[in-house]
Amino acid sequence: MNSQIFRFLAAVAVVVALTASAGANAPAGRYVVTNGGTSSGTVYDTKTKLTWQQTVPSTTYTWANAKTYCAGVGASLGGAGWRLPTLKELQTIVDYSQSNPSIDSTAFPSTPAHIFWCSSPLAGSAPGAWGVSFYNGYTDNVDVPHTRYVRCVR
Repeated sequence: MNSQIFRFLAAVAVVVALTASAGANAPAGRYVVTNGGTSSGTVYDTKTKLTWQQTVPSTTYTWANAKTYCAGVGASLGGAGWRLPTLKELQTIVDYSQSNPSIDSTAFPSTPAHIFWCSSPLAGSAPGAWGVSFYNGYTDNVDVPHTRYVRCVR
């Protein structure tokens, strides 16, 4: 009987370990999290040297309001220089091996699988800007009056 319980518990431990690591495909040490899971949490990307807002607001913003929001988050995230990321910057945290959301969910928990604003305007198509979908990692062009999610960077 004890050996059956032991095998059962071992199997459960393996399933839990696999489930816990399923959303974390970034190489070990890629992301350094501070104040993890709080509204003041940040994620430092050791590869790009960018610092990201860990938890995003639940509300969505127009493009102009997203830029204003990021410029003002320094009080809660500690420090100045926060801004809306460029298209290339936002693409650096996409994890194409994941979907729904396509991001390392250990470093960036509770990321909605929706489009996030970039600061990059859409050339030749005013009023438009680029966005990145964290459902599948695809880029999209969005009319700036529409609302989307935002994750700030510095």
